[in-house]
Amino acid sequence: MTTTWRPDTGRLTEIRAREPWRIAGGWAARRRRELLGQDGRLLIVAADHPARGALGVRDDHRAMASRSNLLERLAVALSRPGVDGVLGTPDILDDLLLMGALEDKVVVGSMNRGGLQGAVFELDDRFTAYTADEIAARGLDGGKMLTRICLDDPGTAATMEASARAVTALAGHGLMAMVEPFLSVREEGRVRNLLDPDSTITSIHIAAGLGATSRHTWLKLPVVEDLARVMDATTMPTLLLGGDPSGHPDETYAAWGEALRLPAVRGLVVGRALLFPPDGDVAAAVDIASGLVHGGGS
Repeated sequence: MTTTWRPDTGRLTEIRAREPWRIAGGWAARRRRELLGQDGRLLIVAADHPARGALGVRDDHRAMASRSNLLERLAVALSRPGVDGVLGTPDILDDLLLMGALEDKVVVGSMNRGGLQGAVFELDDRFTAYTADEIAARGLDGGKMLTRICLDDPGTAATMEASARAVTALAGHGLMAMVEPFLSVREEGRVRNLLDPDSTITSIHIAAGLGATSRHTWLKLPVVEDLARVMDATTMPTLLLGGDPSGHPDETYAAWGEALRLPAVRGLVVGRALLFPPDGDVAAAVDIASGLVHGGGS
């Protein structure tokens, strides 16, 4: 990992213990920017997996266990040209705020992290992090909600209802509501998202209808086969997710580049693929993604 910067986690803890008011003050004083720049595209770094108990990257099941290491990687990513912002839970975003890493960045708060990975209640994905009111009060730019739809699990109904309320509330504040839908199944006690084109299309239509208005709804979708047909299912601006990287990075970048040519696709929301590349070079991985999103990449 290429960086000369190290987060002072001891200092962060000292501030949290002695001067917690500095967090609220920091949000109030933070320099904000327009959601979209001139090219109308976004590259957002995602860092909300740990709050759901999902710490693994590829074969390393504890890759994100160290907060200091994760913050270091995030700081590198956010320092690179073309990175528009970050998606995270309150704990991570407050740390980044105290580090001064969120100036002039788009900041999206992750809202429902209650569907803990591997839990029997995983699909009853409660809203346990940001609320729409807190997102507005702290000057964040939007809220993201994971909305997994499992027809065999009654917890889906509560998740959909909560997501609909969040979409409505965020729109009331004039803020982006980023909905991440999947059709999901439970197999041998584990939840699996269906990533075929038709399942993704169905999830898009369900997600698009959540809330009392769609005027601020964005979608966060996986890169799947036949993506042009999939994206024909919506007029909503869409950001594509990176997922847990399993193939060769060059294959991932090629898939992103092809997908970004579609009109409804407005950029990427990527976490593990950029923060934990196989060669450890976060800056290089982020620069490639930035080139693909904002131009200059192949």
